[in-house]
Amino acid sequence: MRQLDTTLAHITPVDPAWRARASARIEQLTMPRWALGRLCDLAVDLAGITRSLRPAVERKTIVTMAGDHGVCAEGVSLFPPEVTPQMVRNFVRGGAGVNVLARVAGARVVVADLGVAADLADLVAAGAIIDAKVAPGTANLALGPAMSRGQALQAVEAGIAIARRLAPSTDVFGTGEMGIGNTTPATAIIAALTGAEPEQLTGCGTGIGEEQRRRKAAVVARALALNRPDPRDGLDVLAKVGGFEIGGLAGLCLGAAELGRPVVVDGFISTAGALVAQALCPAVADYLVCAHQSEERGHRLMLERLGKRPLLDLGLRLGEGTGAALAMGLVDAARGVLVEMATFADAAVSEAG
Repeated sequence: MRQLDTTLAHITPVDPAWRARASARIEQLTMPRWALGRLCDLAVDLAGITRSLRPAVERKTIVTMAGDHGVCAEGVSLFPPEVTPQMVRNFVRGGAGVNVLARVAGARVVVADLGVAADLADLVAAGAIIDAKVAPGTANLALGPAMSRGQALQAVEAGIAIARRLAPSTDVFGTGEMGIGNTTPATAIIAALTGAEPEQLTGCGTGIGEEQRRRKAAVVARALALNRPDPRDGLDVLAKVGGFEIGGLAGLCLGAAELGRPVVVDGFISTAGALVAQALCPAVADYLVCAHQSEERGHRLMLERLGKRPLLDLGLRLGEGTGAALAMGLVDAARGVLVEMATFADAAVSEAG
């Protein structure tokens, strides 16, 4: 049996009994009913995911997955593909945005190479990154499938394996990514899954102008018409118009769900990975905490597809796992409310009449 099939068989919806217990406790805390709003909701989510009224959230790991994209040949990004491996080295040195925000959150950053079109053997040998390379970049999705179905499966299973590898030292996962051009496959994924028009979904990515954005939307539309991804088949969508790092992110979400760990999902590209995971296993959405509303046009529709409300809306569009790092503090806060706040009975405080 494939590793993916085994994982899918072990993912179950979160436990409603634990959610009910958490809700009952929050109802008794020394505040007006649900006065901490979304933090209360998040506390209930954490209890359901972990099956505990004392959910473990201290050990946080943001997994930043990297891969390159053949569609860059279509001029969809301001930056050249060589930026991907350069940024991987920046992550390793601790100098990127995700490193800074992860330090604030008390999280570690783990970098995985799913498909960088460069030799990173020195970083692998030093133990600085995880080597899960499927191939040195995808094919150009505007000319044919981005990858084979076998490669799509390999990317997803690599993500599952990473979740399992990191699980002994991780209570909460965060997702992040790096890959020049990857807003294009992410846009194609949400368009394929929903049938929405690429023009409505395509944003400016790294900061392209309006003419280049329209060209990018046309590339997405051409890729969908040429490859005809099946929205009922998550692996087919990933293979036809996805990216290796997006497949790895999907696998990480699935692996974490199998293990009963929450996953804090970053922005646009990370949410594309979550959508692929949801297409493979709808129950995985129960384990996802969506960190923020991205500036990318299609992100709102992605979140609606997952059935999620984002915790933050700060105008972010960097990726890397930065939004996940920021939201980790809210995970800590929600856990604190559930575990540390006194009930009316504990504090001998009179309840509302």
